[in-house]
Amino acid sequence: MSRYDIVYIGTAIIDSIIMGFDPEPVSAAGFRAESGSLNIGGEAVNGSIAASKLGMKTAVLCSLGNDAAGDLIESELIKHGVDTSCIIRSDEHQTPITTIFVSEDGNRRSITNTAHRYNFHPERYLEKILDAKAVVLGSLFRAPFNDPEVIRAVAGAAHSEGMMVFADTKLPNFRKLSLDDIADSLPLIDYITPNEDEGRYCSGKDDPEEMADAFLDRGARNVIIKLGSRGCFFKNRETSIRLPAYEIEAVDATGAGDNFLAGFAAELIRGSSIREALEFANACGAICSTAVGSGTALQNREQVQEFIAR
Repeated sequence: MSRYDIVYIGTAIIDSIIMGFDPEPVSAAGFRAESGSLNIGGEAVNGSIAASKLGMKTAVLCSLGNDAAGDLIESELIKHGVDTSCIIRSDEHQTPITTIFVSEDGNRRSITNTAHRYNFHPERYLEKILDAKAVVLGSLFRAPFNDPEVIRAVAGAAHSEGMMVFADTKLPNFRKLSLDDIADSLPLIDYITPNEDEGRYCSGKDDPEEMADAFLDRGARNVIIKLGSRGCFFKNRETSIRLPAYEIEAVDATGAGDNFLAGFAAELIRGSSIREALEFANACGAICSTAVGSGTALQNREQVQEFIAR
C-alpha cells in the first residue's frame, strides 16, 4: 500500500485576485475594482487541494517562507486534508505573492515578482515523494521545473519506481526553455497537459492536433491540450479524443487547469478509461471556473458526478 495516491511538486503562492478592474484611474494614483480577495494558489497547492477534495490521499512538496503568507498556505492545506509534512520552510526566501486581474469573461492577467524566481530543488527530497501511486510536476518551464536536470531527476526517479507521472506546463517567465530543452525527459512523463497558449509556444502551431504532434514527436507518451471554453484534445500514438467543454457562466478561470488535471489523475488512479477521466476532468475545470479562486467551487467527487449527470 502506497502512503499517498498523489504527491504534487511545484509552486505555492498567495493570489491577490482583483475582480472587475477598471483601468481608468479615478485619481493620480487611484483605481477601482469590483472586489479584491486573497486566495492560496500555485499549481502544487491548487492541484493537491482539488485532488484531496476528490478523495485522494494527497501530499505536497513545495517551498514556503517562514512568513505570514507561508503560514496561511500551510494552514489552508491542512484544512483541506493535504499532508504538509513534505513542505520545506525557509528564512532565506519569501513566499511568492501574485496579483491577478480578472476580466468580466473570466480571463486573467497576472503580475509576478522576484520571489517567484526562487528555484528550490525537489530532486534533493526524492525520499519524500516516492511512496505514492502518482506524482504531478506543476509546472514545466516554471520554477522549480525550469531546469532540465531537475525535471529529468524527478521524473526519472518516479518513473523508475513505477509511479504514474503527470506534468502540467506554463509559459516561461524568468528562464526561457523550449520543448527541445526537455525532450530527454518527455518519455519519462506519462501525461503532459499544456493549455492552448502553452501548446502554441512549444510547437509554433495553431491547431491542437499539430501541437500534440510536436510533443509526441519528441517522445511524449500522452498529450492533453486544454482548450478552455472549447474543451480539450487528447492524443497518443494510437488514438485521439476531442471533447467539448461543459456550458457554464464563467466567473474566474484561475486554477481551472489545475482542477482539470487533479480530476483526470484521480480518475485514472481509480481505474477509469482515458475518455471517462477526460470527461470528469472537463467537469472539474468547469466547476472551478464558476467562482472566484481556484479552490472555492469544487467540493467533492459526488458534486462532479452530479454536474456531469445534469
